[in-house]
This record gives sequence, structure tokens and C-alpha cells, in this order.
Amino acid sequence: MRHFILAALVCAATPALALDLQGHRGTRGLAPENTLPAFATALSLGVTTLEFDTAVTKDGVVIIAHDRSLNAEITKGPDGRYIAAPTPVIRTLTLAELKRYDVGAIDPETRYAKTFATQRAIPGTTMPTLAELGALLRRSGNTSVRFNVETKLSPLAPDETLDPEAFATALVTALRGEGMAERATIQSFDWRTLKVVQRIAPEMPTSCLTLARGNNDNVQVGKPGASPWLAGLDVDDFGGSVPHTVKAAGCKVWSPFFRDVTAEAMAEAKANGLIVAVWTVNEPAEMRQMIDLGADAIITDYPDRLRTVMAEKGLALPPATPVDP
Repeated sequence: MRHFILAALVCAATPALALDLQGHRGTRGLAPENTLPAFATALSLGVTTLEFDTAVTKDGVVIIAHDRSLNAEITKGPDGRYIAAPTPVIRTLTLAELKRYDVGAIDPETRYAKTFATQRAIPGTTMPTLAELGALLRRSGNTSVRFNVETKLSPLAPDETLDPEAFATALVTALRGEGMAERATIQSFDWRTLKVVQRIAPEMPTSCLTLARGNNDNVQVGKPGASPWLAGLDVDDFGGSVPHTVKAAGCKVWSPFFRDVTAEAMAEAKANGLIVAVWTVNEPAEMRQMIDLGADAIITDYPDRLRTVMAEKGLALPPATPVDP
């Protein structure tokens, strides 16, 4: 009985793991985005979830990459020089061809380099396959970290990727093959792939990504007709409410740009039973604001900063599992 009471007191004194700390593109603020060094850094710091993006090569391999085409700001060609636009579309390259490119350092002449001045350059780093990430996870021994996996395709550029059905099927097959499916959530701005995942892999939660501002607005409140990004849904049919539209889409998670989130929208999301995962929050003051507003998950380029904020607020921290890439 004495041991039981002691254990109960320890549990009562331990803060609940109430916030999902998601490392954006691994740890984009600290290591080259969407690479094995970035994921190793995230695991070594301690995150709840690895957030990353996916594409499919010409020979059908699922790789981890943010853009449909190679990004000139972070990519060197086989000649050791940064590539220039127009850059190759990933879908047109085999895995062997893709591995000839180096994504280990930002071009120092770009605005991107100034934005992520703390990112460590690791020359010689290539885009990893999903299988290579699976191998890294097995080496780390971390069996609890989750995965927030984005499908990178666009209804406005259908020729640059597989179609939604084929893309989602390839991704689900790869995740299952690596034993990652049970810990994976599939997210996308293009909700067509999410509908496919809901049908072929109902065990995997889906996350509806939204951006309600600027040129990349995929919600299109108040605009005539349905947005091409929302798989046939029109947000105006739901009173302009993004959370209601997300619920209708069958997503369990709403993942908005954090500056789009208001107290009213958060209340609507919670009333609809949605988990709210905000992106991409990099400043400590904004992290505190999102926690106070009730965010369930924060996606950040700087997991180290968020860990500090979580500690300040008495939130439990995810365990670190140091591993070399």
C-alpha cells in the first residue's frame, strides 16, 4: 500500500503531456530541412512528432521533400553549384538521379539563408527516402514518436505529381512497410488525398491544412464556388466556418496557419471535437499565445525553443532519444 500511495503522489506531481511538440521538417531552424540530420536532431532534442513532407520519384519511391520541384535555394547539382530555375520536377527523376543532388546547405545569397541563420550546414546531405527515415528511427530506439506526414501535390499542377489516388496509395503502402502507419497522421492542403486515406487507411487520422490569407489561400472564404483544394467542399456552405468545413471533410485534426486562429475559431474547433495543430510557430511569445489559446499541437522549426516554453509552463517534455544520422 505504501508503494502504491507513493506512486500515486509521483504521478500527481508529474505534469501531463498536454502539448504535442512537432518538429517542422525535422528541425528546419537547426539542420537542413527534411533530412536525416534534421530528424536526428529532433529526436536527440525530444519531440512528440516528426513533421515532414513527401513526394514520389519517377520509379515510385516515396521520398521526403517539401517542393514538387527541386528548390534552388537549398540544392546543389552534381557540379557542386546551386541549381537555377527552372529546376527539375521530382516526379521526373529516379531515386538514383535524385541522390546526385546535395540539399545540405542553404545558398548564402538568398533571403532564406538570412531567415534561418542558425541552420547548421551539412554538405553532402541528400533527400532521404521514407525507408531511410524508418531505419533511423529503428537505430534511435524511439518507439513512441509520431509522424505528421504531408502529401505535396496541387490541384493547380496535376502533371507534376502522381494523381491523388496513386499518391495516397503509395504513401500508405510505404508507411505500412516501415511499420510507421500506426503512429502516422496524414496532412495536406490538397484535401483530395485525405479523402483517399480515409477510405483506404481509416486507422490513420487525417489533418486538414488551411491557410486563409494571401496568394496561397486554400480556403477562399466568400469567393464564388468551391476552392479546388477542398475536395469539392465550399467553406461558404458552412457559414464561412473553417472548423465546420474541416469536420465535414472527415478530418480529426485542423491544422491552420497560427495567425489565422482566433478564440472564436478555436472554440468552434473544440465544439466539433477537432484536434488543433497550429503551424509554423517560431517565436517564444507566439508559442505562449498559442498554448494559452488552447492549441493541442504546435509545429515549429525550433523544437528547442518550444521545449523551453513548455518547461516554463509546467508541461511535460517528450523524452530525448539521441541518435546520429
